[in-house]
Amino acid sequence: MNITSQMVKELRDKTNAGMMDCKKALSETVGDMEKAIDLLRQKGLAVAAKRAGRETKEGLVEAYIHAGGKLGVMVEVGCETDFVAKTDDFKGFVKDIAMHIAAVNPIAVSREEVPAEILQREKDIYINQALESGKPQQIVEKMVSGKVEKYLAEICLLEQKFVKNPDLSIQDLLNELVAKMGENISIKQFARFQIG
Repeated sequence: MNITSQMVKELRDKTNAGMMDCKKALSETVGDMEKAIDLLRQKGLAVAAKRAGRETKEGLVEAYIHAGGKLGVMVEVGCETDFVAKTDDFKGFVKDIAMHIAAVNPIAVSREEVPAEILQREKDIYINQALESGKPQQIVEKMVSGKVEKYLAEICLLEQKFVKNPDLSIQDLLNELVAKMGENISIKQFARFQIG
């Protein structure tokens, strides 16, 4: 199949990947746009995994104050170099993360950071609900496990669906930026403040 410059441009607009990466992905998928997008995302995941161990000593702290001044967020996002911290793509990502946190109110960046007492409280509630419904013990355990998984996906920032594009999780967005920037990037911490 002949890969046209228009096809490459369209894929590039959808993924922000490099021109040669888009051309190669379209060639490998015989011009199938959706498969090419998936292929580029998989490559982005691989790049992110390779870079995950690198330290992120540079970065930005961003503040977002919602209209009316009754809700505010501060977020720290790290990267490896000051050069990347100054790029528009990085700054835009940090702003988007701050706005997302204001809108969705996550409890922690990742599962590992969810306080044990909050998780245990939720588990206890789910166990009681399941037992009251009269289900057998082995089914109760499966039900509770499924509900805990769903709960964690709702409260952990990296697993939440991005408010501006629900097709992507915050982790997907982060992986895309890592692939594009060519260095490790991490959401280190955040604080959300709300009046009332």
